[in-house]
Amino acid sequence: EVQLVESGGDLVQPGGSLRLSCAASGFANDTYWMYWVRQAPGKALEWISSLNTRDGNVDLAGSMKGRFTVSRDNAKNTMYLQIDNLKADDTALYYCATTLCRGTYCPYSPGAEHHYRGPGTQVTVSS
Repeated sequence: EVQLVESGGDLVQPGGSLRLSCAASGFANDTYWMYWVRQAPGKALEWISSLNTRDGNVDLAGSMKGRFTVSRDNAKNTMYLQIDNLKADDTALYYCATTLCRGTYCPYSPGAEHHYRGPGTQVTVSS
């Protein structure tokens, strides 16, 4: 059974940093693309990043470049999202996901046949 569990969300002040974790199980997490997405209150789901777990290649949304860093530790079956210089607009529920896609490039598709997403971890940025 595919399971994804996010952690690391917190209430932080503007300018602070957080590292979110995504623990994966039930599939070979060093084979498929994995993603970070977020949803702010009252807004649509927003794609953050795509990670090819086979070679570590990362595709980051343009608006996220400079403050967001994605990494993974395949030995720990864990993917990370480092967010620096947090802003109020970063307040959202952050999810990790996979679609069990092994292609050269697999864009995030929540409608994919094998789409799995964790329950999310809440990030709140407020002074």
